[in-house]
Amino acid sequence: MSASTPAHSMVNPRRYHESVEAAGPRAAHGPVCLYLETTNRCNLLCTTCPRTYDALEPEADLSWDLFKRIVDQVPDIVRVVLHGVGEPMLVKDLPRMIEYLKARGAYVLFNTNGTLLTARKGRELSTTGLDELRVSLDAADARTFLLVRGKDYFNRVVRNVRAFIEMQNREGLSTPRVSLWLTGLKETVAQLPAFVRVAHSLGVKEVYLQRLVFFDENAIGMARPDQALFERLERDEAHHLKEAEALAHTLGISFNASGATEPGESLVRRTDHSPWSLCRRPWTVMYFTANGRALPCCIAPFAQRGYANYALGDATQSSLRSIWNGPAYQAFRAQLKSQNPPRCCASCGLRWSL
Repeated sequence: MSASTPAHSMVNPRRYHESVEAAGPRAAHGPVCLYLETTNRCNLLCTTCPRTYDALEPEADLSWDLFKRIVDQVPDIVRVVLHGVGEPMLVKDLPRMIEYLKARGAYVLFNTNGTLLTARKGRELSTTGLDELRVSLDAADARTFLLVRGKDYFNRVVRNVRAFIEMQNREGLSTPRVSLWLTGLKETVAQLPAFVRVAHSLGVKEVYLQRLVFFDENAIGMARPDQALFERLERDEAHHLKEAEALAHTLGISFNASGATEPGESLVRRTDHSPWSLCRRPWTVMYFTANGRALPCCIAPFAQRGYANYALGDATQSSLRSIWNGPAYQAFRAQLKSQNPPRCCASCGLRWSL
């Protein structure tokens, strides 16, 4: 696939999805971004995550052999994200995977819940060349953290991140870039200013507001429509958002929404009547679960339960080339361009964030 993959110089790793035109059902280029679910295991019970309530796939870590099998088929890949629905730092081979990808010139990042960011593991990560470390904190205090994330680990995560930043400062390390992430819920939006202050106290320079992805109209937990801020910003909630933005500016912190958009903009409906048609992920991204199943993107597990409904291939059985422009992928792309999109894409701009 390398011969048809755009050169590194042509692609911004943070805006990779803009590098390819979403045209016909057959992709003209290979993927520029891989999402590799290094594990589907997790040590938290987040009330916004489908894996807390449903066994999406058999429990597994991405094996080293399967990791190499996938990566070696896309040697010129620009960007690799090493997370899915599990906690990557549970995986023994994670540092080895990062080093392998960095040796190929890829931009590498992953999200973590931060509970396992010990001094030893932090030191290990700092030597791999990892570009970004995104910490999903989701709260500004221990009580709210327990409500959202299911376990009382707030103080541990804060302590771990502080120690990691202090280590970076002592040793003059500029990577990985560390950022704090908060999922915007009705329960947490009032904490945005305090969340910015937490980031400042830890020495973190980037804060991201992530839109809630709700995956079932009648779901238990907090991944429900009534918790979503999208199109539902009330006066007090808008005030908290503006206050957080102003505070971040004063403290010299970059405050963005996921997808590198302005936070308020990320919560506003697009005017396009078929917003899913703007998506370029099926032409730029390949997502593989820990068991090797190919999915259209990282949002799909949240948008619709039952991987069998939108699996596009299996890396343990087929080559990436045959999957990428195979019948299932081409049919998926064609449907995405229609007025009758795949079910997991139909609420694009309504249930998920970029």
